[in-house]
Amino acid sequence: MEDEFADRSSFENMGNEIKEGAAGFNPALIVLLLVLGLLLTFLIGNYVLYYYAQKTLPPKKKKPVSKKKMKRERLKQGVSAPGE
Repeated sequence: MEDEFADRSSFENMGNEIKEGAAGFNPALIVLLLVLGLLLTFLIGNYVLYYYAQKTLPPKKKKPVSKKKMKRERLKQGVSAPGE
């Protein structure tokens, strides 16, 4: 009978040692992995949205150039503006 109890206690001790060894990850490691995972997901999501927008949205329209700017550019190039 004593042998049975001796075997049982040794198995219980082995179980406790295994539980102590695999108590869990360091909480700081879990937080770090979670933050890095969220950051990576955010960056990849932004890249995918940017790529999708570049493919599907029409190009931006350019603002019309004002008459003053056109006149100034012509004068810089040496071409006289009409009516002068």
